[in-house]
Amino acid sequence: MRIVTVRRISQTFFLLLLIWLCIVSTLGVEWWQLRGWPVNWLLQLDPLVAVATMLSTNSLYKGLLWALVTVILTVLLGRFFCSWVCPFGTIHHFIGYLARRRRAISAKIALNKYHPGQSIKYYLLIFLLTAAAGSLLSNLLRVVPEKPVLFSIAAVICLAGLAMLSLLRVVTDSKKALATLLILLALWMGLGLLFPTSTLVVASLQTGLLDPIPLIHRSINLTLLPLTERISPIQRYYSDSWFIGAVFLTAVLLNLKVPRFYCRFVCPLGAFLGVLSAFSIWRIGVVETSSECSHCHLCDTDCEGACQPAEKIRISECVLCMNCLDDCPHNLVGYRTTISETGEVALPDLSRRGFLASFLSGAVAIPIVRLTGLVGPNWQPSVIRPPGALAEPDFLSRCLKCGQCMRICPTNIIHPASLESGLEGLWSPVLNFRIGTSGCQLNCVACSHICPTAAIRPISLEEKLGRGKFIQAGPIRLGTAFVDRGRCLPWAMDRPCIVCQENCPVSPKAIFTREYFSTVRGGKFRLAKIAGQRLELMDSSLESGEVATGDYYVMTTRNGREHRWRILENSKNSITLTGNIAPNSAPDLDSPISIQVRLQQPYVDPKLCIGCGICEHECPVSGRRAIRVTAENESRSPGRSMLLPRST
Repeated sequence: MRIVTVRRISQTFFLLLLIWLCIVSTLGVEWWQLRGWPVNWLLQLDPLVAVATMLSTNSLYKGLLWALVTVILTVLLGRFFCSWVCPFGTIHHFIGYLARRRRAISAKIALNKYHPGQSIKYYLLIFLLTAAAGSLLSNLLRVVPEKPVLFSIAAVICLAGLAMLSLLRVVTDSKKALATLLILLALWMGLGLLFPTSTLVVASLQTGLLDPIPLIHRSINLTLLPLTERISPIQRYYSDSWFIGAVFLTAVLLNLKVPRFYCRFVCPLGAFLGVLSAFSIWRIGVVETSSECSHCHLCDTDCEGACQPAEKIRISECVLCMNCLDDCPHNLVGYRTTISETGEVALPDLSRRGFLASFLSGAVAIPIVRLTGLVGPNWQPSVIRPPGALAEPDFLSRCLKCGQCMRICPTNIIHPASLESGLEGLWSPVLNFRIGTSGCQLNCVACSHICPTAAIRPISLEEKLGRGKFIQAGPIRLGTAFVDRGRCLPWAMDRPCIVCQENCPVSPKAIFTREYFSTVRGGKFRLAKIAGQRLELMDSSLESGEVATGDYYVMTTRNGREHRWRILENSKNSITLTGNIAPNSAPDLDSPISIQVRLQQPYVDPKLCIGCGICEHECPVSGRRAIRVTAENESRSPGRSMLLPRST
């Protein structure tokens, strides 16, 4: 079997596997729904996820140890992941093939010529990793590190190694490269003596915006699968899905212009694997310089990485598509452990200025963004995170924006954020209680158990509900509901409604009501006759059945005291009450009576409200709800508490 055929089988398998794992990331009882499938496995194979998370948190989530498999195989085999495993790369490969299949050979060769712009992805990688390494760099500035010494030393060695590898390409002399690295570290520590480390450097995990594995998960979960209603028990909506779909579609359609455009120019994972593959044992190359070679450049015809196998092959750009082995008519291109006979370019073309600009911009970008205060005192109360979410700085240092929590949410209330949580929080999960089938269900902790990086930490039902050993801490609070009295039917419009109180799921209920009687507009009449339960009115303007819902009362005043009787039914000129009027409280004929509506005005007890959002979802005011949940009093941020701490 041809090696190209084997590669196509592998690509098809992993693409179908991704689609299947996204489909089964659905909570339910059907055979195709969640049944212990390793739904995060492809994310865990992504070494950029593992490295960036380790840099941003100074820890490594155990599931991400799968990334070591990819790293080891890349060092052994080369950049195999891009053309043999990556589902996003498979889509690019296929669309690019369709776009150029009828073009002339010379045009194909021209399309696959190396472009200097392919170094952009390496600058993006440096930028993203530096932004993620903020907590590590900040830890270096402290006399007493926050993390264990051994881990800090290991993390410093890894970061210094990556910086050194990049500098070796910028500064050819190894001694000068080492001196440059030491100067940068000394400068960094000097800045730490002048400025507070909490504002100078912070960590934020932004690799998920461009990393192809989180990107393809996000695109399938939030854009492609919702188009097929039968995949989910409900029709799913996502508030920012158009933007996510537009990014995905743009990346795919660019292949019509340049094959694997995203892989060549943008992909930070490809850049990371490209650096690793420069040291690979097995590699593509010309087997021997023979007179048989006609320099036809046919090996460049279908080259997916634009690595120029016919010339000095660029190992970091080779994605091991194996097309050059298949296209060479003389079998002069091989896959072996020796260097290509025509020479190699191992590391990417990076300029000194480009490297320093990427490094420094990555280091200062997040602190500058946080000057808006959205992670501090200017936090947005509309940004409500799922149950189990870490405090906002820690959450942003872990969240991949992969959309897994949004996909598995059974009520479809977890959505990708737009800019309400700032540039840092773009596409991170927030709760939207207007969309979906209900609020956050009390017996559901699915989102906390599917998060691949523990940005939403795993919680139990006992912890969520504050039972058992968590009874002292109480239930997890997502926020607090507030009544908008200007839009609430009982408060603003004299209309009976207790929907929010009826649907409040906690016990005792966090929403309670207070009774209030209000005279309806035009509700004062004069009596013409009293006959037992029946009152006849003079000059009535009532419509038949208008006040017969059970919420309306007749109110009279006698001897300074108010008396009320519930209305059973009414016609245009008469009212029937639920009971006879006692003689000592009967109004005089020709005396005024009032028709009043009994209102139960809602109030929220912040001690009991957990911010589940069911009240907001069920509110009959269909536009801007009359009761809305905000992040005030959430459990994950003690500084946002509305209540005074309990005295001990």
